[in-house]
Amino acid sequence: MSLLASYIQHAINVFPSLLRGAVITVEVTTFAIFFGLILGTIAAFGKLSKRAIFRIPSSVYVDFIRGTPLFVQILLFYYGIPGLIIGITGEPFRIDPILAGIAVCSINSGAYNAEIVRAGIKSVDRGQMEAARSLGMTEGQAMREVIMPQAVRLIIPPLGNEFIALLKDSSLLAVISVHELSKNGMLYVSKTFAAFPAYISVALVYLALTMGISRVLNYIERRLGVSDRSE
Repeated sequence: MSLLASYIQHAINVFPSLLRGAVITVEVTTFAIFFGLILGTIAAFGKLSKRAIFRIPSSVYVDFIRGTPLFVQILLFYYGIPGLIIGITGEPFRIDPILAGIAVCSINSGAYNAEIVRAGIKSVDRGQMEAARSLGMTEGQAMREVIMPQAVRLIIPPLGNEFIALLKDSSLLAVISVHELSKNGMLYVSKTFAAFPAYISVALVYLALTMGISRVLNYIERRLGVSDRSE
């Protein structure tokens, strides 16, 4: 069998496993972006708050997460925190790898989403708030009914970029045995030693995912009349 035929056969053999891993990758990323957007919105309003009790914790959270590698955060969450709990309580404690992956990716994404949301809110003309207040709206009503609808249109493009970045970064979850796309490729290589065809297949599946998601995001941006690119 020629080298090319052998590589093609390995790519065919590994594909079902990669497909299962891709499903887990997309699921983890989707949940992480969803919860990360909630965390990010809370942190964004915290950073915008005039009260130090909200502003300082939000700033510390964002700075710590953005200033440390996701790989280290995964290790800290999956190995460090259970070790600390065991040290304190003396009881065994284990976190499910997929739940841990969703949690740590949500926390990581939340810090980046906080800056995205904050920048979107700050990009809305300040006169909009003043005009809403002059109409008798409270600050909360003005934020909810005037500022946020405009900010959302500005937030969507960078939020889409964050989704794609997190999709690729989720490959780091292989270190805690989450059977996502990269981990399944690694397991196939450990059994067959066919590194090149397995990893090029992994790369192509990631490429297909990111290109597909990019097309969907571009469609959403066109529908909403927003874009992060200069025309």
